[in-house]
Amino acid sequence: MTARNVLRALLLCAAAFSASLSAAEAPLKIGIVGTGNIGGALATHWAKAGHELVISSRHPEELQELAKSLGPKVRVGTPSEAAKFGDVILLSVPYKATPQVGRDLANDWKGKILLDTGNPYPFRDGEMATDARKRGTGVTSKEFLPGVRLVRAFNAINESNLKSDANRKGGLVAIPLASDDAEALKVAERLVRDAGFDPVVVGGLARAREFDVGTKVYTEVLTAKQLREALGLK
Repeated sequence: MTARNVLRALLLCAAAFSASLSAAEAPLKIGIVGTGNIGGALATHWAKAGHELVISSRHPEELQELAKSLGPKVRVGTPSEAAKFGDVILLSVPYKATPQVGRDLANDWKGKILLDTGNPYPFRDGEMATDARKRGTGVTSKEFLPGVRLVRAFNAINESNLKSDANRKGGLVAIPLASDDAEALKVAERLVRDAGFDPVVVGGLARAREFDVGTKVYTEVLTAKQLREALGLK
């Protein structure tokens, strides 16, 4: 191979690497199903990071001001429109609604990465929440949400901390994650960072129970190091 051909090959490799890097860092299309306190806080953080969003809830008229405040890359839609739009979906609804939402939107988000923030509370959600607590929310949500690339995320942080502690000085707040899909976890890690927090992968969906409601790390404001120590992670 001549020097000119070597140079050409190196330039092609560099261009390919640059293109793949740019694609990895390109803005994502995110659909939010359930834009309440958690969904609204994340919409705000992700809009600031440059992502495109469709936000939705049972009362879309109440989201117009939020969408307007977040700029031209954010618009309001129905849950179905949000699910169809997003390459990544954030689901943030009362846990008792999860089975029905899973049925209603199954075709709209099939094969997509879905971040599930829901927590089962028996006082609000009834007997299904008691069962989910016993079995672990990760494996339970997987049954309610078939066909998606499920990640448990943003369920172990209070809404007030999610709103106010992004990019906290002195150590970012850790967000535990669990999934059976390695690529989905990578995307979730990026979105945690883009929201101003520090991702900590705990393991597969069966291990999501380690940061469920009632665990020692649930809603605790911890750094990644502190969270790993608390959960016995390396």
